Amino acid sequence: MKTWQKVGIGVGAAAAIGVVVWVSVSQANKGVVTVQTAKVAKVDTLVSQVTASGEVKPTTYTNITAQGFGRITDILVKEGDHIKKGDRLLLQENVQANADVQAQAAMINSNESGVQAASASYKAAQADLIQQEANLEKAKLDYDRGQGLYKDGLIPKQDFDQRKTAYDDAVAAADSSRARVQAQKAQLDQVRSQLDQSKAVLVRTKDVLQKTTYVSPINGIVSYLPVRLGEYVVPGIQNANGSFLMTLSDMSTVTSEVKVDETDIVNVRIGQDADVTIDAIPGKTFKGKVTEIGSQAVLRSSGLATTQTTTSNQEAKDFKVVVTLDSPPDNLRPGLSTTAKIKTAEKKSVIAIPIQALAVRSKKDLDEAAKKKEGNVTLAAPAPVSTGDPKKDEIQGVFVINGKKANFRPVETGISGVTDIEISKGLQPGDEIVVGSYKALRTLKPDAPIKVDNSAPKKVEEKE
Repeated sequence: MKTWQKVGIGVGAAAAIGVVVWVSVSQANKGVVTVQTAKVAKVDTLVSQVTASGEVKPTTYTNITAQGFGRITDILVKEGDHIKKGDRLLLQENVQANADVQAQAAMINSNESGVQAASASYKAAQADLIQQEANLEKAKLDYDRGQGLYKDGLIPKQDFDQRKTAYDDAVAAADSSRARVQAQKAQLDQVRSQLDQSKAVLVRTKDVLQKTTYVSPINGIVSYLPVRLGEYVVPGIQNANGSFLMTLSDMSTVTSEVKVDETDIVNVRIGQDADVTIDAIPGKTFKGKVTEIGSQAVLRSSGLATTQTTTSNQEAKDFKVVVTLDSPPDNLRPGLSTTAKIKTAEKKSVIAIPIQALAVRSKKDLDEAAKKKEGNVTLAAPAPVSTGDPKKDEIQGVFVINGKKANFRPVETGISGVTDIEISKGLQPGDEIVVGSYKALRTLKPDAPIKVDNSAPKKVEEKE
């Protein structure tokens, strides 16, 4: 036999042996799932938190709108300026308002002079009445005396008649003086009322004039200023809003107003701590507390409250949550985007596992695994009694390594952290559980054979 023939026979035999070995290995590994595992252990602290995004908002802000017709003659502030309560912000044309004030002031001076004149006339009429009443008293005495003398025949009738005439004249004069006093008093009251009316009109005209000068009602900053010098503004009438001039914000107390998903809002409480990050200030975290929780759901697409819509809507909903910052920086501006991480729960020294290690299996899967068991082998997870509800028949648990198999074990969970979840019942520290891969956990069956591979995944080299 030639040498090349011997070499060919050797190569063929080696190939046949390789095929046999490959087939044997393939059959041995058939149905074996490669998984990653980890040991169950306790963590020092597990924090459950809700993350939501929103924007910076001051607790106190006000929108300044036009209070009268006119042209803007001067703008005394610019966006970002710090202002105090009472500071002047903007001036509006005031020629007519100023003229009305001056005219009304002149009218008041005239009315005051009229009051003085009427008061003097009233006093003169009172004095004249006093004099006429004194004359009446004297005439009455003469008349009464004359009646006695005339009866006794001591005076002639002519003298008696003169006394009676003088008495009648005195009565008429006194009545005339009383009427004059009443007339002067009525005139005095009239001019006083005119004076009061003029003063009231002056208050109104001064108010109109004052409203042409806009002043700040709060301490804060000018956060928005859309108007320009020379623009004409109009006040609001009926259902139409007036011209918008600017927004003032009190930044002494700053909040992060975020929208929390409806599935998380039940865990949020007043007073919970929160860490707030601001996109415009990277690398810094600000502490705060939850100070307000909205009671009405808001549609995520439109921002309207559910009570503002008349149709049933199944879209996602959010709830407003306000987080007040403990020490806001001075350079904050309303509207800056923020992210709040609200601490809803915290536990010390608890058993925790990666969230992805949790799996859900149906009662049917557990029943099939139980049928494959030997009669003397006990299931790691006793099959529950069916409730007839497919959702309630789903069991939450983890896969525990038992030799070369993965046993499904039901567990009870507690609070959830960012990556870990508390296990309150079902596991002990030191248990080895399946934590990956995602595909393996999704398809892994109870009591399936497994192969543990905890080596680091190979990095894919980028093509040049």
